[in-house]
Amino acid sequence: MKNNKLFMQLIFLISLIATLGSLYFSEIRMYIPCEMCWYQRIIMYPLVIISLIGLIKEDINSRIYVRVLSAVGILVAVYHYSMQKLTFIADSLPACTGVDCTVQYINWFGFITIPLLSLIAFILIFTLSLFIKK
Repeated sequence: MKNNKLFMQLIFLISLIATLGSLYFSEIRMYIPCEMCWYQRIIMYPLVIISLIGLIKEDINSRIYVRVLSAVGILVAVYHYSMQKLTFIADSLPACTGVDCTVQYINWFGFITIPLLSLIAFILIFTLSLFIKK
């Protein structure tokens, strides 16, 4: 279907923008990623490759991999964002190794942080993968 290709293109574009954004924050702005940020990157980066291959080969079944990875990404991003914004969660956790996971390099409008941006990308990708039909 024509819509399936559009949805896969959008998934590829969103995952590419999220990947480039994470590289911008770490390589240009020199924000050192915390442990939870690394987990989110480990989930996001393959989505670029999987969606590109699915787009080129017109493989509808790639939606399954995209859906599973983005669902796991949603869980990790929600957990990380709640660590940053809910003090009772952050206080009850052991300290992260390296950079503290509660560090907020950006805090636009008092609530937009890097984990929230990641969460939005994962939700968009997951939702778009649900629209891809056989």
